[in-house]
Amino acid sequence: MTPEELSRTVLRAMRRAVDAGELTAAVPERAHIERPGPGGTGDYATNLALRIAREASAPPRRVAETLSARLAAEPGIARADVTGPGFLNITLDDDSAPRLVRKILEQGGRYGHITPDTGALAQLHTPHELRAVVVADATRRILRSQGVLVRVTSDEAPDAEWVEVMGVRIDGHGQPPSPLTTLRPVPAPRSPDPLRLGRDAARWALLHPAPHDRPRTDDDHHLAQRESNPLFRVRYAHARTRALGRNAADLGFTTAPGEADASAHSLLAALGDYPTVLAAAARGTAPDRLTRHLVRTADAFLAQAHTVLPLGDEKPSAAHRARLALAEAAGTVLAGGLSLLGISAPEYL
Repeated sequence: MTPEELSRTVLRAMRRAVDAGELTAAVPERAHIERPGPGGTGDYATNLALRIAREASAPPRRVAETLSARLAAEPGIARADVTGPGFLNITLDDDSAPRLVRKILEQGGRYGHITPDTGALAQLHTPHELRAVVVADATRRILRSQGVLVRVTSDEAPDAEWVEVMGVRIDGHGQPPSPLTTLRPVPAPRSPDPLRLGRDAARWALLHPAPHDRPRTDDDHHLAQRESNPLFRVRYAHARTRALGRNAADLGFTTAPGEADASAHSLLAALGDYPTVLAAAARGTAPDRLTRHLVRTADAFLAQAHTVLPLGDEKPSAAHRARLALAEAAGTVLAGGLSLLGISAPEYL
């Protein structure tokens, strides 16, 4: 169950409580879902009870207890505990991991995307500066993944090199005809020109830093094939997932989503959070949120990649098939995220 699905489940539980007369409050459009903080338990937490307590004319903890009873009966939820002043801490049932992996494998590169289009429209305007244009281009891709129709304009037409090397696209240039979203200024990289890095490394160099940070393009860090290079780790993790699939085929076994090992918890959490990260990156016009999440996903996968294939004379088991399915799901998310950033995901590295 992804955070977006869990949000809908929490709201459904609240709606049933309202219909039954247990609560008196308007059901919001969205319930905020996050990982539990210090003192929390379970897989996810929500502050919904705190948000609606005043309108419900009841203490937050009593509201949370009402929602907890309703949530415990929802499919996919093993337990809903109340902590602190009224936080709901939700534990998913044991089948949540296989369901998530199956969903990712079924949806492929569309996992985390919203279809059909929502009908929302956005127009982004950017100054004539390479990093700003690349950020706008990646933001367009992420917004489209969330069902938003996007038009990107700039003060001037992009340089021919920007189009050829970086693959950016601008729909129009000049003075914008109406008020629109102007992307916040971002510090340009110091010399040398990032174009010398090539499309993939240059786009990552410009997109990965936080908006207020100046990109690092003064050496070949983004081209280095070593662990200190986050782009390398992300692309290496993707290539490793594909290599595991080829090796498993040679051994005569394929994927079968199943119960996950305890060591896979971090990876499952990253995969489950991916749709929420895309939504947040779209809302905040912040592609750097996606780059950081891909690094988190890659690191979580690499930490347990050595467990996927049988060792020595060991025969493939249900656990190996489940781990292989999880690895394939990780590769799917890494490839999808890199594509939204305009960066390739090679199968061999």
